[in-house]
Amino acid sequence: MEYKKLTNYVKALGGIALLSLVLCVCLFLFAYQQGTSTNTASEVKNDSIINHVADYIPVTFKEDSEGQLASYGEKLIKNTYDYFYEDGKKIGNNLACTNCHLNGGTKAFAAPYVGLHQVFPMYIGREDKIESLEERINGCFERSMNGRAIPENGKEMRAIITYIKQVSSRTRNDKRLEGQGFVKLEIPDRAADLKQGQLIYTNKCMSCHGDQGQGQKNPNAGGYLYPPLWGPDSYNDGAGMARMLTAARFIKGNMPLGATFEEPLLSDAEAYDVAAYINSFDRPKKADKDKDYPNLAKKPKDCAYPPYSDNISAEQHKYGPFNF
Repeated sequence: MEYKKLTNYVKALGGIALLSLVLCVCLFLFAYQQGTSTNTASEVKNDSIINHVADYIPVTFKEDSEGQLASYGEKLIKNTYDYFYEDGKKIGNNLACTNCHLNGGTKAFAAPYVGLHQVFPMYIGREDKIESLEERINGCFERSMNGRAIPENGKEMRAIITYIKQVSSRTRNDKRLEGQGFVKLEIPDRAADLKQGQLIYTNKCMSCHGDQGQGQKNPNAGGYLYPPLWGPDSYNDGAGMARMLTAARFIKGNMPLGATFEEPLLSDAEAYDVAAYINSFDRPKKADKDKDYPNLAKKPKDCAYPPYSDNISAEQHKYGPFNF
């Protein structure tokens, strides 16, 4: 009798142990499933991160205060000519930021804004110091827009910065993005051929930018459909685009209209020559250029204005050859 009770007790314990084991297995499988679901969500999120500007996914701004500020920044960038007036007079020229930073600063190798906020502050040789993104933007206002700096803490600057951050929302914060800046260029070991540049301009650029580089104005709005490339309403001679190699790299990756970094429409030599031709014409003069590049060792070879740290002529600094 006592033996039978003991046997039943042991069986009961075994059942409880088995039940416990089953429960543990179930809990494990549930936890595993939850962990797998979490990882999958994380992977989907990571899939939305872009590693190249060419993979940019358009951003929809929210209706909150930040989204509204970014939307205003987009207007400032795409319709710059409609803003920045004082006493009814336009400050600077009638270009728009997007004339150089194509597609609102979202086209690969067209000086895009995408991911730009993560590389600033950064060293700028022209001022020989670490600059903020706001200071860099003001450099464009003073040179490419041939105007003057805007308040760094003003609404317009905050709107532009917010726009840049918004279009950069799918980029990583720990590395420079592929597709920023301009394409690489194999520099010919010769001076630029201005006659060849003129021929290229006539055949492939003039239909949009005009026989006198005057551009084409927007028929139903302000500013330009195709911007002037020289003359009084163009970038001044202190702008980055006034440097021949910078202009050539931009042209190679983006011009004529329809060109991309993957499918350029001009050869390196053609971009080199037509950039020199475009920059051979008069344009507005930037004051105090002699103060640029306090450390002359940092001055680019294609900077067309003195002083220099070498004995190379200004002519060669402007048109090459750059084998020095």
